[in-house]
Amino acid sequence: PILQEVDGRRQFVFQRGPILANILLADEIKRASPKTQSALLEAMQERRVTAGGETHTLPDPFFVLATQNPIELEGTYPLPEAQLDRFLFKVEVKRNPTDVLQRIVLQREIGADSPVDAVLAPAEFTRLVGLARRVYVPDVVANYIARLVNATHAGESAASAGVRFGASPRAALALAAAAKARGLRHGRAHASFEDVQAVARPVLVHRILLDHTARLDGGTALAVVEKLLEEVPAQARALPGSLSAAKIK
Repeated sequence: PILQEVDGRRQFVFQRGPILANILLADEIKRASPKTQSALLEAMQERRVTAGGETHTLPDPFFVLATQNPIELEGTYPLPEAQLDRFLFKVEVKRNPTDVLQRIVLQREIGADSPVDAVLAPAEFTRLVGLARRVYVPDVVANYIARLVNATHAGESAASAGVRFGASPRAALALAAAAKARGLRHGRAHASFEDVQAVARPVLVHRILLDHTARLDGGTALAVVEKLLEEVPAQARALPGSLSAAKIK
């Protein structure tokens, strides 16, 4: 709220900020203050913001994209685990290869914004989200998701050695949602084991916290996820010999 003079009286007037949008890009999110991050957590979880004692519902669809620089840590505030858990994916942005750098040089100017064309209308995006939610998750795939998430906790698998905190139930829901979306993208009405395995890394990597010793030894959450995908079988029970032989053939 901003203090303004209205009809000769001073009063607080609510001004819509950048968070009241369909897409919110939080650049260098670690540089936001704890108070700002707390407010962002409310927006991500409740889909609403509170200002001056009034609650405002965020538009639909609404989602958050955030970046963080892994090098510059001075003056930053690490994100709470509860807020990290609200992000569906964590994607590592790799260094640009030579051909991409060449296109950047030819197409960009320092200080000039590049035009961004619209890809989807909000209504079409909402329709696609609705279709993804209708994708079927078979019991065997749901069981695989449950066993994979459970195996992230210390003592539940060999890969979890050195893990302090494993993934939460929200991670299982995120795995299912991402697998359903991938199944739809590949033209299927169901999610498969392959879908779960394809999205497991970006879904789980920011939801696994290693203990101090494991970090000193060079361990990473990504390495844990890679080992889990090798250790945890897709099928809870081995296939009968006749089916295994038929599958091999």
